[in-house]
Amino acid sequence: MSTDANIFEAERTKLMSLCYRMLGERAEAEDAVQETWLKWAAADIEKIDNPQSWLRRVATNIAIDTLRSAHRQREIYVGPWLPEPLVQQEPQEPVHHFELAQECELALLWAMERLTEKERAAFILREAFDASYSELAGTLGATEAACRQLVSRSQKKLQESGPRFDATPEEVAELSQRFFMAIMTEDFDTALSLLTPKSVAISDGGGKRRAARRPLLGGAEIMQVFRALYEKAKSEPGWTTQMLMVNAKPAILRYQFGQLDSITTLAPDQSGKIAWIYIMRNPVKLGVIDR
Repeated sequence: MSTDANIFEAERTKLMSLCYRMLGERAEAEDAVQETWLKWAAADIEKIDNPQSWLRRVATNIAIDTLRSAHRQREIYVGPWLPEPLVQQEPQEPVHHFELAQECELALLWAMERLTEKERAAFILREAFDASYSELAGTLGATEAACRQLVSRSQKKLQESGPRFDATPEEVAELSQRFFMAIMTEDFDTALSLLTPKSVAISDGGGKRRAARRPLLGGAEIMQVFRALYEKAKSEPGWTTQMLMVNAKPAILRYQFGQLDSITTLAPDQSGKIAWIYIMRNPVKLGVIDR
């Protein structure tokens, strides 16, 4: 392997993490990293003073262009669009080239959808990769002062999104167990008490599986749907569940006859109640069928 390829391979995992955080989908992230490699292979490496910064800048701008196109595609997506989950099958098993990306929880990826492309890039580079404002300016083609504003605006928007992003895995696991145990024991009053009038549940079926075509808003509406789903599941055979780590947080994986049917995880609010519920049913994003 050439020295140029060695340099790129040393940065590949970080680039994959960056692009996944920007785009929220594995295939899109992999394509962006591959395009970064092609630009790197064609560059005059000897004239690049800081290869790591150069690669981050190129990958970020490729991801920004991809994200602009993706936003147009998501406008015609069937039902709500949710970021693709990264499932950790074993406690210490990394996902190839996505080890760092797993640290980005799904609630944060979802909340970042309300940011502009440049706000998202500035936030990720600053918060996840500790990039200097000088590097942000060079990457985004803006002044350092403008980049400080981008980071500040992104932080404010994310703080206003509802879910907490600092909840520990233990807190999420305990809240998940209480909520789903209450549903499975038909203690619907307890399950409802864990939700609030501002709770949001979003399901992504991608037009390939049944899912709500809009976000469910408030505890009463959410419980009405969860109760109906539970009653339906009771009448059908072959259902099993498992709790695994998904994007660094515990999630409930539901299977029918051994095939993954859904991934559900949640994020608490400041009071410790459920602020946000993520339900992935799209079989493409679950890896059940090919794209």
